[in-house]
Amino acid sequence: MIDQDEDWPIGEEPSVGVDFHGGALASLKQYFGYDSFREGQDGLVSAILEGHDVLGVMPTGAGKSICYQVPATMLPGLTIVISPLISLMRDQVDALNDAGIKAAFINTTQESDEQSMVFAQARRGDINMLYVAPERLETERFRNFAAQVKISLITVDEAHCVSQWGQDFRSSYLGIGEFIDSLPVRPTVAAFTATATEKVRRDIVRLLGLKAPKITVTGFDRPNLYFDIINMPTKRKNVWITEYAAKHSDESGIVYCATRKETEALADELNRHGIGAAAYHGGMSPEARDKAQRDFVTDQIPVVVATNAFGMGIDKSNVRYVIHHNMPESIEAYYQEAGRAGRDGEPGRCTLLWNESDIVTRRRLLDMDSDNERMSPEEQEIVRQSHRRLLNAMIGYCRTTECLHRYIMRYFADPSSMDTTSGVEGENEKAPVRVSVGLIRVRPSVRAVPQKLVENRARRPKMHHSNAATAPIARVRSRPSTFPMWPVPSVVACTTSTRASAWARSFRC
Repeated sequence: MIDQDEDWPIGEEPSVGVDFHGGALASLKQYFGYDSFREGQDGLVSAILEGHDVLGVMPTGAGKSICYQVPATMLPGLTIVISPLISLMRDQVDALNDAGIKAAFINTTQESDEQSMVFAQARRGDINMLYVAPERLETERFRNFAAQVKISLITVDEAHCVSQWGQDFRSSYLGIGEFIDSLPVRPTVAAFTATATEKVRRDIVRLLGLKAPKITVTGFDRPNLYFDIINMPTKRKNVWITEYAAKHSDESGIVYCATRKETEALADELNRHGIGAAAYHGGMSPEARDKAQRDFVTDQIPVVVATNAFGMGIDKSNVRYVIHHNMPESIEAYYQEAGRAGRDGEPGRCTLLWNESDIVTRRRLLDMDSDNERMSPEEQEIVRQSHRRLLNAMIGYCRTTECLHRYIMRYFADPSSMDTTSGVEGENEKAPVRVSVGLIRVRPSVRAVPQKLVENRARRPKMHHSNAATAPIARVRSRPSTFPMWPVPSVVACTTSTRASAWARSFRC
C-alpha cells in the first residue's frame, strides 16, 4: 500500500518519483492474484492514480473493473462506483469483500437503518468502495453525505448510458455531471463501457465533464466468438433453440427474447423437455430475478431465458452460447449481449434468429419507448431518430452477406459509413442479395444442408459469384484452419425466387 500525503489535493498530479506502477502491480497481485495487467489496463490505472480523468472502452471480458478497483485500494479517499445494475451490486460487493477490499452498496433494497450504517462506515473511512445507482445521486441525503467525505475517485460504469446516441440511453445518467460539479473538491472521474462509437465517446466526455481525459480503446473484436444468423419463421424458433440446448446440455447459455411473454413461454418449453431453464425479465419480483440470476451464475441451471433486463455486468465466464430469439434494437445492444459468451477466452457461439416480423416488433417497441420527462419534445424526437438509425444498422447486419465480424468492427470504427437508410448492407451495390423470407423452412432435427453448400465449404473457405442476384447460395465465409468449425445450422431454402439464399451463415473472414 502506498502512503500518500493527506493534504495532496485530489485531482492534481502527485509529486514525481512516487512508484504508482509498482504499487498497482502489488495491489493487483494481493487482491486479484494476477502478476501483470492486461492490454489497456496498465495505462488507465496509472492515469487514475496520477489524478487524470479517463475513458476506457474495452470489450466484455477485458477486465474493466480492475482499472478502478486497483486504484480504489491505493487512493486515500472513497471511490464511488455509479452503476445501473442494482440487482448485481450485492454480488459485486460480496466478491470485493471476499478478495479483501472493503466495499459496500446503497440501493433501494435496503432499509433506512441499513443505509445509515453504510454512510457511517464511509464517513469513518472503513470502506474503500461504495456502489450506488445514478438515481441515488439526486437525493438530498446522498448529496449531504458526499459533501462531508473525502472522495478520491468517481467511476461511471456502463458510461454509454449517458449518450442519447447510444443503444441504452438512461436519463438518470444526465445528472452525473451536475453531481460531480456540486462536490466541494472535484475528484478524479473514470468512465468505462464495453461498446461506444466515436460519437458516443464524445458524448461521454462532454456530458460527464471529463477534463482532458486519457481515452483508451482496446478494440472491439472478440476472435473467440463465432457469429451466425439464421432467418427463421417465428413458430420454428423455440423448436430450434430447444434442440440446440438439448444437444449442448453440459454448457451454459443465454437466450434473449424481445418480450416477457416470449421469455416465459420459451423457459417453460425448455423445462418441459428436461432442460433446466429460468426466465428473467423486469416484470418479475426482485426475489424471483435474484434467484434466477444466482441459479444461473452458480451453474444450478444451464440456461437463462431473458429480456434485455438481464446481461450487463453478469459475472459468469463460462457461457458457451448466446442465442437471440429476436432481432435486437441495435448493434451495440446485440454485441454487448452476445459478448456474454466466451468471457473465459474459450470459443463461444452467438446465433441470431430473425425474420421480417422482428423488424415490425422493434419499430413498435421503439415508438412506445419515447417519453422522457428530462427532455423537451424536440430532444425526444432527436432520440427517436437516433434509435431509428441504430435499428436500421441492426437490420443491415441481419441482411448483410459480408463477414459479420467485419460488419461489427466497421460499425464501431465509423458507424456513419454504414448504410442505415434502407437497412440493407451488401458489397455488390448493383446486385444486392434479395431474399424471399416467407417460404424458408428450418428443420433442426434433419441436418439437411444443400449439397452445393457442403461441396463449396469443403473446396474453399469463400464462395464468390459474379452475379449476386442470380446466385443460388449466399457466399459463405469461415476460417476453419484458425477457428473451430461449428455444426452448420440445418436450413432448407424452398422458394420460387432464384434470388433466394441459404441463411445458414458462419462468417469469419
